[in-house]
Amino acid sequence: MTTIGLIGSGNIGGTVARLAIAAGYDVVLSNSRGPETLADLVAELGPRARAARSAEAAAAGDIVVVTVPLRAYRDVPAEPLAGKVVIDTNNYYPARDGNIAELDNGTATSSGLLQEHVSPARVVKVFNNLWFKHLGELGRPAGSPDRPALPIFGDDAAAKQTVTEFLDAIGWDAVDGGTLADSWRAQPDTPVYGAPYAEEAPAVAATIRGLLDKAER
Repeated sequence: MTTIGLIGSGNIGGTVARLAIAAGYDVVLSNSRGPETLADLVAELGPRARAARSAEAAAAGDIVVVTVPLRAYRDVPAEPLAGKVVIDTNNYYPARDGNIAELDNGTATSSGLLQEHVSPARVVKVFNNLWFKHLGELGRPAGSPDRPALPIFGDDAAAKQTVTEFLDAIGWDAVDGGTLADSWRAQPDTPVYGAPYAEEAPAVAATIRGLLDKAER
């Protein structure tokens, strides 16, 4: 059985863990404060979940979800992630993260910075463009007419396929938005960020594709 490792177990990380458990995955959770602080979440999730330190979660996961503030991306343990599929959920918020010149001038993306840090892991950007409660509530079985979709970005086709299969298992379609260099199209203040999932019926793949194409720097 595939194991999902989580580096960061806040709103998005905890929600991904719940969805993964419901879909039959094992999860290993971690945060910056130590595994003992995750006891309540592990108890809620049940026997498929355990808490560990970040390096242990990275080593245990077949897919590893990095969901930490961007300012902390250099603290992500790189060595145990070598060769693995890494899901990046992050966004750049200068008020929180401080100004980062290459993001301010558009010569890099936040996921590109993480990819540089954890190479040769294979980073795929997803989960960054919606509220965690929508992530937890809007998933639908495959074939549902109102099944929602999430844009994904990455430089490795096999890694994107792995993430697409994971999304399918937890109730979401995937729309390939391009490379990590294209991932700005789903960052805050773009059409695909947040709003589509607040509609009465979740946006389907065609809508997400159209909104990605409207994004402007």
